[in-house]
Amino acid sequence: MSAPPLPEVFGNYALENFAEIVPPEGISWLPQTAGWLWLGGAVLGLALYYLWRGLAHWYRNRYRREAVARLQTLAINSDAGEVVADINRVLKITALVAFPRERVARLSGESWVSFLNQQCEQPPFNHELTELLASSTYRRQAIDTQRHQLIQASMMWVQQHGLAAHDGAPHA
Repeated sequence: MSAPPLPEVFGNYALENFAEIVPPEGISWLPQTAGWLWLGGAVLGLALYYLWRGLAHWYRNRYRREAVARLQTLAINSDAGEVVADINRVLKITALVAFPRERVARLSGESWVSFLNQQCEQPPFNHELTELLASSTYRRQAIDTQRHQLIQASMMWVQQHGLAAHDGAPHA
């Protein structure tokens, strides 16, 4: 079964001589001049430069992240008698990465804690913590009350040392 044939005049009689206009092709969004290509290249270069600097900064500060992780481990599970010596050890390793060996390796006692406090704008170790860190090398102390405070001050030192003097890059 097929449809009946259509008459010659079909549809709207007013539009019988109407000619349909063909629209032009769409306008391309690609830049047409060399200036846009230069600008795009410059923006891409600048973005790559800042990405490189950010990655380099992140890589240079990996020792800080490692030290914070070790201090957090000490906060959770370490012997009460060994915690001060362990914190001192982590701080010494961190300082050896960040500062010249000749400046850090010989320090101990009061001069060690004084060095730590001098590396931050706000000294993280108060008088009690200074005494505790300075004497831990010579005697084994069990601390429970100041443990959290000492670990927090140590984390603060690890995160903030040397930021005023330079941008946090460790000494090569």
